[in-house]
Amino acid sequence: MIEEKYMNVKRNNFLKMNDEKNNLGIYIHIPFCVKKCDYCDFLSFKYDSYLQKDYVKAVINEIESLREYGDHHKISTIFIGGGTPSIIDENDIILIMDRIKNVFNIEENAENVMAEEVTIECNPGTLTKEKLLAYKQAGINRLSIGLQSANDEELKRLGRIHNFKEFVDNYKLAREVGFENINIDLMSALPGQTMDDWTDTLNKVIALKPEHISAYSLIIEEGTPFYKIYGEENVDLLPDEETDRQIYQKTKKILESYGYYRYEISNYAKPGYQCIHNSSYWKRIPYLGIGLGSSSLLNNKRFHNVRNISEYIKYSYDHNKIREETEELTKNQQMEEFMFLGLRMSQGINRQEFMKQFHIDINQIYGQVLSKLSSEKLLMIEEEQISLTEKGIDVSNYVLAEFLLG
Repeated sequence: MIEEKYMNVKRNNFLKMNDEKNNLGIYIHIPFCVKKCDYCDFLSFKYDSYLQKDYVKAVINEIESLREYGDHHKISTIFIGGGTPSIIDENDIILIMDRIKNVFNIEENAENVMAEEVTIECNPGTLTKEKLLAYKQAGINRLSIGLQSANDEELKRLGRIHNFKEFVDNYKLAREVGFENINIDLMSALPGQTMDDWTDTLNKVIALKPEHISAYSLIIEEGTPFYKIYGEENVDLLPDEETDRQIYQKTKKILESYGYYRYEISNYAKPGYQCIHNSSYWKRIPYLGIGLGSSSLLNNKRFHNVRNISEYIKYSYDHNKIREETEELTKNQQMEEFMFLGLRMSQGINRQEFMKQFHIDINQIYGQVLSKLSSEKLLMIEEEQISLTEKGIDVSNYVLAEFLLG
């Protein structure tokens, strides 16, 4: 019964999001951290209070320069990410959100929520009651808290600034303030991590009853301190590929037994609590990135803002001057993205939606690929839906690459 309810919610959300012609998601990048984690290759750097003030002014300038978009799009979701957005002054978050409301003419509902889903990323150890109340005042209705592990030794190895107790204290404070939609980020396949260590983390998080859990495997990125330690020569210090696969399979089994259903390769939610903003990425719903290095997809054009903070601050008053690497996607590129982004979701992709977007039957483009992957039991093909099988998820990189058009 729970699974049936969940599947109905998924179908309704799919239809709802794809029927909105002018939906637009907004992403706002806050690049500051107390300390950059040893595995992180995101665009972020150490917090500086003076630079933060200049940066917030620049973000507001950029928002102001975007008025041309305000009358033509309905803001469906807002996501404030980083970095660590919860490190900056809460009043600056209010200023940013107020400017978005002004520029995009968003009407608040009775609960002061500016869009269907408004998320801010937070790190344990940076939250206070005052900040959480300010977020509520600003119209934020969802928190995404970066825990990564419930094991303090693992947190130290990752270079995190918090321990598990600090996370629990912050989580309980968020509940007391009234947040009813909370995601917890977790990371598996960590150095020295055993299956028992991972299941212990899962069980401790499940006991807190969050609405959403993101469970990612550690990826060693070049240019990070972890790459120097665990790069190609020392990869044997990490759990091997088979252990990583077993962790993934056990994660799904444990979380589903507690009512969390996987709706995307690495994301699990209680019924009705899928992340709408991230789902819009996988469905190629247009989104606008604001802030340093932020990426956008508008009118089938991909581009991102400059990554140099001095340049961003200097030219933030004109969004055209801070955009770079604009690429107008060809029809083939759009179809490729439709497939390999859409297949990340458990519901997969819809034949009718492919026809609606590209005015051609999917079999004319991908018929041979679909037949091949189905025969290899990597794809499940139903009447209208096409999705990855469990086996397909295990080798998803291979499967998704098959949809690239030469």
